Amino acid sequence: MRTRPARSDENLMSQTIRIGLIGLDTSHVSVFSRLLNDPEDPDHIAGARVTTGFPGGSPDLALSIDRVEKFTSELRDQRGVRIVGTPEEVAEAVDLVMITSVDGRVHRGQFERIAGCGKPVFMDKPFALTSADAREMLRLAEEKGIPLMSCSSMRYAEQLADALSGGREGITGCDVSGPMAELENPPGLFWYGCHSVEMMVAIMGTGCREVRCFRNEGNDLLTVGWNDGRVATLRGSRESHHKFGALLHRKDGAQFADCSTGRPNYVGLLEAILASLPKGYSAVPPDEMIEVVRIIEAANTSRACDGCAVAM
Repeated sequence: MRTRPARSDENLMSQTIRIGLIGLDTSHVSVFSRLLNDPEDPDHIAGARVTTGFPGGSPDLALSIDRVEKFTSELRDQRGVRIVGTPEEVAEAVDLVMITSVDGRVHRGQFERIAGCGKPVFMDKPFALTSADAREMLRLAEEKGIPLMSCSSMRYAEQLADALSGGREGITGCDVSGPMAELENPPGLFWYGCHSVEMMVAIMGTGCREVRCFRNEGNDLLTVGWNDGRVATLRGSRESHHKFGALLHRKDGAQFADCSTGRPNYVGLLEAILASLPKGYSAVPPDEMIEVVRIIEAANTSRACDGCAVAM
């Protein structure tokens, strides 16, 4: 899959980019459509508009199916979004597709249904619930020449982005913290832990060697080792504050990023999507997309055996 701009489509960039949403069962579709479709919003992002949506919904997941009607009505009645009956109809009608289904189990199947349309795709978190599915989607994207991007909005938290504006040079480790709510599905860290893991990978890059995850009723504590000897920790809490933060350790000092401050993370995320996918590449490298999934897989395995070491 291309990770750098391969072409300049002047016609596409000179007009409003039409965005389609597949899966209207998450609050993210409300935020995305507000930021893109409402010019009166103080954080409005010009140049793109949500025009088409497919409701979707997972009947066996209450958090999904119980919210579909609410968000579908909001997008149709308040944001002027046309609601259609299949994912394929969405992909055929737009310039860029967002697979926003809250249930990560359905992402691969939905992507496979629309891959033939060849449209750029952003896939909301979690990218996949297995690294096998993640690799297969990236393989198919490469085969079809589809720019494919997936990440948590926490990658684009303003304070974290500022801390990483000069690159990763000199980073020796990090300590990340954030809320760690749980659901039966998606399991373990795939529901809310994925945000903190995304921050960790954004800071550290790829090359994870080993994961240990200790869980008790109120907390998860991860220690993650990299092949080059660097170490990161992640503290996830179910009982204390619900704020994200990261302490970056560099050879010349430490830097704290308070990710509970600054502009909304979704603004940075949408700006990154629109600056890359319409130009034919993903702002997030494919190997980092897979690394997030792999670390969560290993953490879920480790927490099930009381913190045993899981090699990557």
